[in-house]
Amino acid sequence: MKELTKRQKEVLEFIKSYIENHGYPPTIREIGDNFGISVRGSYDHVKALEKKNFIKCNVKRSRAIEILPKALTDSKEVKKIPLLGNVAAGKPLFAEENFEGFVELPSNYLGKGRHFALNVKGDSMKDAGIIDGDIAVVSYQNTAENGDIVVAMIDDAVVLKKFYLEKNRVKLKSENPNYLPIYTQDVRILGKLSCIVRRYQ
Repeated sequence: MKELTKRQKEVLEFIKSYIENHGYPPTIREIGDNFGISVRGSYDHVKALEKKNFIKCNVKRSRAIEILPKALTDSKEVKKIPLLGNVAAGKPLFAEENFEGFVELPSNYLGKGRHFALNVKGDSMKDAGIIDGDIAVVSYQNTAENGDIVVAMIDDAVVLKKFYLEKNRVKLKSENPNYLPIYTQDVRILGKLSCIVRRYQ
């Protein structure tokens, strides 16, 4: 990353850290707020990072910053994450027939623990920056806090939603107003979203 200025490195590290902690990227305004700079100043740093091929950004959409492989090449270790394909209703998530290969990601991008990956289908989480065709990388865990994006099993269906614990039930919320929340008293948390991988043709 020698070609980046000190502030550009800081902005890039903030974006990577934000994605690791939230599962989706920050807005231009949130980047500016973090560094105490204007939206214009934040925009200029983001565009500089994009010009140098460290990120890809669609400024016409909110939360549309993607980390490109060049920004991850400083990692010496790579983790191979099992990709479990598209899960059909009635088929167990971890069944052998779902295995499609591996997704390789730098260890320092994932943090500790074990992970699995799933293909994202549909647009129910688009307002969280997760779109059809993405690969969701998920850390194994069976608990969640309010606002976490989780992979959960309801009956035999596996969903990627925001988790909220209410008084006598769980609410699983889409990030798209076209989809109603799912309310249930019987849900199994399979993991929490760690990051999104997006491929470009």
